[in-house]
Amino acid sequence: MTPFETVETDEMIAACNGSGGALGHPLVYLNLAPAGRVECPYCSRLFVNPAMARPGAGAVGYSGVATPAAQALDAAPDSDRPPPRQP
Repeated sequence: MTPFETVETDEMIAACNGSGGALGHPLVYLNLAPAGRVECPYCSRLFVNPAMARPGAGAVGYSGVATPAAQALDAAPDSDRPPPRQP
């Protein structure tokens, strides 16, 4: 299947919201590693980092997505996190 749109970026993480508005989708962050390319699971936009894209990297597909809330948790310092729950 041909991607609906190809977006070139110099970054390793791409943010996609499907162009917002009524036709958009939730904001997702897409990881371009290791192939240097990733397809948005919502709108099928293909994000490519030309410096990293490997020729013949195989099928273009979903390699990682995180919601804004998950990104915030990853960025929080350990001292702000509650202790792990004990079984």
